[in-house]
Amino acid sequence: MLINNAFASDPASPLIGLLDRARTGTLPLVDLFKITESFNATGQRAQAAEFFKTWIAYNDTSPLLHIAYFNYGVTLGQMGDTAGAVQALRACIKANPRFGAGYINLGRALEDSGLPGQAIQQWRDFVEETSDITPERIGHRLMSLQHIGRVLEGAGRLEEAEAALWQAIELQPDRTEAGQHWTAARQRQCKWPVLAPSEHVTYRQLLDSMSPLTLAFHADDPMFQLAKAYRFSKAQAGRPDLSAFPRKQPKKKVGTGERLRVGYVSSDFREHAVGFALSEAFELHDKTSVEIFAYYSGAIRPNDETQGRIRAAVDCWRDITALSDVDAAKLISADEIDILIDLNGYTKNARTKIFVYRPAPVIVNFCGFPGSMASAAHQYIIADGHIIPPEQEIYFTEKVLRLSCYLAIDRTRQLTTPPSRAESGLPEDAFVYACFNGMQKINANCFGRWMQILSATPGSVLWLRSGDAVAQDRLCKLAAQSGVDANRLIFATPVADHSGHIARMALADLFLDTSPYGAHATATDALSAGLPVLTISGAGFAPRVCTSIVAAAGIPELICTTPDEYVQRAIAFERDRESLAAVRTSLENQRTTSVLQDTPAFVRRLEELFWQMQGERERGETPLPDFTNLDVYYEVGAELLQQHVEFEDEETYRKRYIDALAKLHDYSPLPYDKRLWRDPAA
Repeated sequence: MLINNAFASDPASPLIGLLDRARTGTLPLVDLFKITESFNATGQRAQAAEFFKTWIAYNDTSPLLHIAYFNYGVTLGQMGDTAGAVQALRACIKANPRFGAGYINLGRALEDSGLPGQAIQQWRDFVEETSDITPERIGHRLMSLQHIGRVLEGAGRLEEAEAALWQAIELQPDRTEAGQHWTAARQRQCKWPVLAPSEHVTYRQLLDSMSPLTLAFHADDPMFQLAKAYRFSKAQAGRPDLSAFPRKQPKKKVGTGERLRVGYVSSDFREHAVGFALSEAFELHDKTSVEIFAYYSGAIRPNDETQGRIRAAVDCWRDITALSDVDAAKLISADEIDILIDLNGYTKNARTKIFVYRPAPVIVNFCGFPGSMASAAHQYIIADGHIIPPEQEIYFTEKVLRLSCYLAIDRTRQLTTPPSRAESGLPEDAFVYACFNGMQKINANCFGRWMQILSATPGSVLWLRSGDAVAQDRLCKLAAQSGVDANRLIFATPVADHSGHIARMALADLFLDTSPYGAHATATDALSAGLPVLTISGAGFAPRVCTSIVAAAGIPELICTTPDEYVQRAIAFERDRESLAAVRTSLENQRTTSVLQDTPAFVRRLEELFWQMQGERERGETPLPDFTNLDVYYEVGAELLQQHVEFEDEETYRKRYIDALAKLHDYSPLPYDKRLWRDPAA
């Protein structure tokens, strides 16, 4: 109800008097803001909008008119009136063509309206308008460039995104947001070296801006990965107000017969690697033991079969996409969840801040992110013995619990009949090496090994997942520079049906894994199609997932310990195809009996771990993360990473850290910790 109508029956209302002052031009803007803020604070946004509209209508000569328009647009946006917000924000920048906040919000409103091109144009207009940059405008210029880069990256226009983001980086090199997206764009384009400093931006500044996920694609350094996650967690989460989330006393459930309430949080309950991996697992949960809640933070997809399966399998589906982090946490708390599973970690569309409010007594890192969250909220991580053997636990702040195999597999999916090689653009008689990992997982060293393999096997081809067209052209040119005919690189055309994509993998002879970030769900897809996967066991989480999957499939002989072994084994299989045929036969014979295929056992073990966590909670034994010296490890790791060591044995790797820590300790004593800097007297 609008104010004019709400108070028409009460001429003495002070609000009517204030409206009259707005009409006569005697209501200062600061008083207008006080009034509208009080309305917005109580959810009366229509009343706030009426005040803005009235003030604007009768104060059109005010030098502060653009600020009123801006706040009017914000209020309309909060009311869901996007068209009205766009109109108000256009009026805002017309009144003041150099008001940066107006361009920023107008661009976001247009983006939300499904008009990314118009959104980008608004931000570009402001960038051009502020070429004579001043300190007061630097923030909005930076934000405009970041938004341009983000939207262009999402649209797949990677080179344009990279250019805009680089302008933002050079504007303020110590701000990390632009650098995160810039690095990701370069990785997807196979631009090497990924971190390319300039006169104005240092290597260290670019390294500092990387997210934990992009770092995992870049280097295999588990200690630095842990320290990066720790810094990222502090920057992302901060120290929010937890007064609305008092710590709950654990509710006794062990031995009572009452079901355990388990909540899964993800933006990927859909046709996505996480959705594919866990669909059958959700269906197999023992509903007499656990009650499953799914908290979905992505877009609703009415025709998404995977999402439909998950919704049907869980006890309670909650769409938290439109909720703030605080409100989502309150909903989870109200649901009295016992065990809350973070299936995103530090990946795209993650809602990491929800967990900072500790809406459940036990919070678990599982399946979505290949590494430690290094946050104060996450108490457990679920992996397996291949990914995190006991001696590797020092690289995690969470307590490590283990399955027999880290990833589940959906045994119910029906693969389509594979097309012919000719239909897939493959030569009939060639030995086909394949890799269907995303292009961001390919780096210079990995590609160099592939070129060694192709050079030694003249009759072979390399079948790759299609990606950015510019990146494909770049890889072809790099192949030619290595003496390999670019026509031997074949890029698979995209297929809409995921089962069809898996089925065609059977056309290849050998899957060549990437490093340091190997195949995860893609490895399970390849093995399901009967395609052997050759991989290298690295040091950290990301490169060891494929090791886990290959071992669980029953063909551990395809796990290599060094890059040289990987190259030689790949060449040997092409030259001795009977040995590869034996591997394929072994893989086929274990199709229904391997650990990888035993999804019921996977789910039973997962539920055992949930009850173990609950028991520890009830006994007051829930683990506390230990962050001792992680800032120091970050500084050491940042220096060591610049030595560009790709592979080394564990003893040599640890010695480099210990030697660097000893030098720091000689300068200023460091406290001992439970990782690498241990008390020699203990």
